[in-house]
Amino acid sequence: MNLIEKYYSKYPEEKIIKWFKQICVAEAISWFFLFTAMIWIRVEPEGLFAIIYISTVGTIHGFFFTLYLIFLPAVRKIYAWDDEDSIFALMGAFFPFATIWVEKKLLRKNRDD
Repeated sequence: MNLIEKYYSKYPEEKIIKWFKQICVAEAISWFFLFTAMIWIRVEPEGLFAIIYISTVGTIHGFFFTLYLIFLPAVRKIYAWDDEDSIFALMGAFFPFATIWVEKKLLRKNRDD
């Protein structure tokens, strides 16, 4: 954890939170486009545009997925999540549109309200 703390200590918490929220939304949107690419590739498996589309969208989605996982430890520290919240946030990366739930429910300072 020392490496993570050392890297993220350069940035203010507000900036990390803002970036993470944007990554959550971008990951969900890219998943939607990946889903459309999966349907398109099933309909037209030999189509050049379908192959280019799924390759491009898959790469973009993988980028946002990786960013989400990289930012997760820093956000856990900022919000002082317990293990249960951290597991929910981690599992949110693997389910479609669950990063939106993480952005709306877990990324609140005062969640008791």
